[in-house]
Amino acid sequence: MTKITLLSRALLTCLVSCGIATAATAQTAGSVASGATAVTRVLVVPFENARDEPRFHWLSEAAAVLLTDGLRASGPAAIVRSQRVRAFEQLYLPVSGSLSRATIIKVGQLVGAADVVVGSYRVDGTTLSVTARSIRLDAGRLQPEVTERGELTELFGIFERLAVRLERGATRPSSSSATSVPHPPLDAFENYIKGLLAESPVSQASFLEASLRDAPSFDRARLALWEVRTEQADHMAALDTVRAVPSTSPSAFQARFFAGISLIELKRYDEALGLLKALLEPSAAGPAASAAVFNNLGVLVLRRGATTQSGSAAYYLTKATDADPDPDYMFNLGYAYASDRNYLSALYWLREALRRDPADVDAHYMLAVGLQATGNTVESARERDLARRLSSRYEELDRRAAENRTVVPPGLERMRLDPEGSWAMRADQTIVSSAQREQRELAKFHLGQGRRLFEREQDREALAELRKAVYLSPYEAQAHLLIGRIHLRGGRPADAVDAFKISIWSEDQAPAHMYLAEAYVKIGDPVNARAEAQRALALDPSSADAKRLLSEIR
Repeated sequence: MTKITLLSRALLTCLVSCGIATAATAQTAGSVASGATAVTRVLVVPFENARDEPRFHWLSEAAAVLLTDGLRASGPAAIVRSQRVRAFEQLYLPVSGSLSRATIIKVGQLVGAADVVVGSYRVDGTTLSVTARSIRLDAGRLQPEVTERGELTELFGIFERLAVRLERGATRPSSSSATSVPHPPLDAFENYIKGLLAESPVSQASFLEASLRDAPSFDRARLALWEVRTEQADHMAALDTVRAVPSTSPSAFQARFFAGISLIELKRYDEALGLLKALLEPSAAGPAASAAVFNNLGVLVLRRGATTQSGSAAYYLTKATDADPDPDYMFNLGYAYASDRNYLSALYWLREALRRDPADVDAHYMLAVGLQATGNTVESARERDLARRLSSRYEELDRRAAENRTVVPPGLERMRLDPEGSWAMRADQTIVSSAQREQRELAKFHLGQGRRLFEREQDREALAELRKAVYLSPYEAQAHLLIGRIHLRGGRPADAVDAFKISIWSEDQAPAHMYLAEAYVKIGDPVNARAEAQRALALDPSSADAKRLLSEIR
């Protein structure tokens, strides 16, 4: 497992202090936008294996899952595993590896958490000892350690007691379990966790099926197996898996949501329509989940076509964007309007999607289609050029449109696979409310912060700052250039290529062509590397780096 060196306590304190205003701004903006009272969010990260015993590594993830369950049951809005995993992936952090405390705190800030819970465990014979402590991000303060121990067979009770003590700030051991929630057999739960952590779909399915053999009513394992079967495009098996979840299960809403996706993929649209509409009852889900349901209803209509029974795709997708300003929902809405030849509305929503995700090739392509249809040929050509530079997928989109004899390629709609978690909590979209998006000065501030962190080789922190800058100003060339250099320095040349292409389109400068050429060299594309180096030399004939690289390519 990857181990990131622990930073000094002084740096830890500095990171916490610097993040207080940012985290508070994000939470306040989210509350204002939704009109709801601010909710304390808690991030629980995988625990450290104190003895580093390989046979108990699964307990690291199990600790985070169980403690999150306990905290969610007793009040605080603990961040679910899917949101944590997404945040770690967006920040290029190992999902199951050990991280420095400073890095963990930064992740907590980026997902809008007010508290981060860290901990460790050790197994002595059949006895499990667990120690945890909470870090209050608003005060930059470490809470007292809390320890619980018991037999391994008491795993669930240990973490239930731990959750109660963390919530109450208790310093004395609890005498009993906090709840009487039924749990699966320990072997079934172990296989479930190993299924979550396995790297290949075949291994994941093997562990999850073993879990269900031991505990056929363990619905969480069924939901996880649905995800594996869906990834394998075995939609019939996926549907059968979640249909076994009873309506009385705590997982019933998610199981029905997943079943709706499988039915859409199987083109059983009438069944999917009835099922998803039933999920919109007020008591069924919160705003984020309702937004996901509305989005998938819009996708259903886009695929089948509008009917009197179904209504229009734009209606559902407008509801989705109202509930959650997710760029995928905005793209879908723009795509729906373009499909209906309402190009002015399409342009608005596609631009909104690109403000949040400037590297979205499909959005650039569709924006070009809308601009061409409304007579803005120059802007259309610029967007097409950017789409072409960003990805070879541009050619596929052109082919799809030609085959269907339409300017709008079919099949670009985006299904939402996870009903939990708002876009506002994604790690790369955290900081600024919609009212602040036009403030270029704030974008310049984040760009400056990102540049300074980049120069100090604090790449993860720099990337977070630069993403804030491009969120505020999607075509800030220098921000994209630095993001590309971070990817290049971190051994991710394909990601670097995308960033450099956006930088060049935003502002055509020699350094960006030079770095793009280096990225092409690293991915083994000498033809494009030579072309970019020649372009850099044309823009700056005195560039020694361009001359050197051209010589090396030859």
